[in-house]
Amino acid sequence: MKRRLAYALVVLALVVLGIVATGQSNQADARYEGTVVAPDFPAGLDWFNVPAPLSLTGLKGKVVLLDFWTYGCINCIHMIPVLRQLEAKYPDELVVIGVHSAKFANESESANIRQIVQRYELHHPVVNDKDFLVWRSYRANAWPTLAVIDPRGRLVAREAGEIPFSVLDDYIGGMIAYYDSLGLGDIDRTPLALALEGAGDPGTPLLYPGAVLADAARARLFITDSNHHRIVVADLNTYEVLAVIGAGTRGFSDGDFASAQFNQPQGIALDGQTLYVADTNNHAIRAIDLNAQTVRTLAGNGEMARTLARFGMPITMPTAVPLRSPWAVAVGAEPHLLHVAMAGMHQLHLLDLKANTLTPHVGNGREAQKNGTPAESELAQPSGLFYDAGRDWLYFADSESSTVRVVDFAQNVVRVISGTTDNNLFDFGDRDGIAGVSRLQHALDVTGTPDGETLYIADTYNNKIKRYERSTGATVTLFGGEAGFRDGDAATARFHEPGGVSYADGKLYVADTNNHAVRVIDLSTNTVSTITFPNPQALLTREVVVVGGNRALGERVTLAAQTVATGEVTLELVFTLPDGYKLNPLVNSFVRLRGTEGIQTPEGAQTLNDTTAALPLTLAEGEGVLTLEVTLYYCEANEERVCLIDDVQLTLPLRAEAGTDSRTLRVARSVQLPEAYR
Repeated sequence: MKRRLAYALVVLALVVLGIVATGQSNQADARYEGTVVAPDFPAGLDWFNVPAPLSLTGLKGKVVLLDFWTYGCINCIHMIPVLRQLEAKYPDELVVIGVHSAKFANESESANIRQIVQRYELHHPVVNDKDFLVWRSYRANAWPTLAVIDPRGRLVAREAGEIPFSVLDDYIGGMIAYYDSLGLGDIDRTPLALALEGAGDPGTPLLYPGAVLADAARARLFITDSNHHRIVVADLNTYEVLAVIGAGTRGFSDGDFASAQFNQPQGIALDGQTLYVADTNNHAIRAIDLNAQTVRTLAGNGEMARTLARFGMPITMPTAVPLRSPWAVAVGAEPHLLHVAMAGMHQLHLLDLKANTLTPHVGNGREAQKNGTPAESELAQPSGLFYDAGRDWLYFADSESSTVRVVDFAQNVVRVISGTTDNNLFDFGDRDGIAGVSRLQHALDVTGTPDGETLYIADTYNNKIKRYERSTGATVTLFGGEAGFRDGDAATARFHEPGGVSYADGKLYVADTNNHAVRVIDLSTNTVSTITFPNPQALLTREVVVVGGNRALGERVTLAAQTVATGEVTLELVFTLPDGYKLNPLVNSFVRLRGTEGIQTPEGAQTLNDTTAALPLTLAEGEGVLTLEVTLYYCEANEERVCLIDDVQLTLPLRAEAGTDSRTLRVARSVQLPEAYR
């Protein structure tokens, strides 16, 4: 699916040297001038980060770099900091456009791409190429693929693979200098107008949490608050925030809890009072001493490796070498042995803390789904780990093959336990059953009961939590389905790309990544609830922290029927907030109205600037139903440090009669504080 890195570098080097010629007689021209007009973007595609769709005609005068990517691909993720560097160096001359051509069905949804644009902090235009129209017009054949368009709108280079900054910098810098030297005004340095998708931190207590770990023995809950670049420690029973580990800013530094820095940490593992962290975007493994309240680095030097590690070859002095996107960690057969899911190398590594070595011990580094011995097996972006100490088995969520697999160290074999058994990275879906019959979609994590008899899977792109029983070999759906945010039973609960799971004492804790929340599944009652922190001020990243309020309840209220006159009428809204609270002046509260046939409502979201409002309706004679989807943002009236959300759907049955005097419909809502804040 993705070409070898070395091959990509060699081919692009040939392009840069002018060996891939464009028919120009002068070598400098051949390097920087294309002869074929670059295909423009089809109409009707969804765009992000720009106020209106872009066209290559409108981008004349810019060097345009197209980045063909799909958001679950680790190689594509590796290109993000490279693109960010290029954008910073050439802010006015270069336009980077992310062409999102999805591998997985879930990745093709514009709502999910919008989430990813925010989560990955992309500040360049992105287009949803869900039908591969742009992909085919540029003859892309791998993720990532880069295409360069010169300032006159002609395609001049195209290559697949991860390309280092230095190579792209030399080429793009050379192209800009060349066109400037012509003296024809080819380079347009007018800044491109952007409209960033939710730029900045929304102020929620958690921001895209990636993993969660429940410690029943000491009643602690550990959460990787990934996009806040920190670890949160809470009481497992009350959910009171006990500690925050990390400064909350992107960086790579050891130190105490307040000064240490992480970069989008993901998986965590616990051994006594030591918490291990896969610090993914720092390409490092960190250790947190919970007693001394300090953070230190065990492996990785903060740089991303450009070469693959050889199977079975120990790496000495692990802190001196670059790694590639470690995503999960698990304590092994001995406390000093730490398993690492090295997603970017498509391998599992073993970190021996006594010997101070890091050894690739599962997977030969080729991205595929091939079973066999650990040496000959091939993995595809392993992203979650669960170690069964009783059997010496290591389960891993192999995300890009959409499987859960197990390494049986006693038998020296790797096999699939959930998902397709074919060596096919595109054989994904959503189906219960035994291995080979069952299908997953980019599963990111796996956990299990202490006896290893039952496993739980975060089937991320299916927005589901699934269960695997070792006795039957079958995988079945427990909760979820359509993306959403709702508590309740198995039929009603909804998740949005859950990325992490942890089991403790009959409960399953879920890092519900795109909902910025941690959910709790009570396996005895088969119900889902959402964690609310009683002291959210401890998680302040800005002046205000926004709490989910009742959003996960999916509250729906049917009001008493009302009779009103036909024609133009007024809908009066009255909202009563809890004592000591007011509407948040920094965020627009709103209501959306929908009516059945014969009820004409205002289009779009109607802003609520006060707790009362009057909205116009036009009614035809007869019975109908008016639906109000209300979202109120309200804050403490004095300190204003905590804000909450009240989400509710109100249903109003009504009858319009020509002879009725009343021309007013009245809807009232009394907002109740969540229990944790009463």
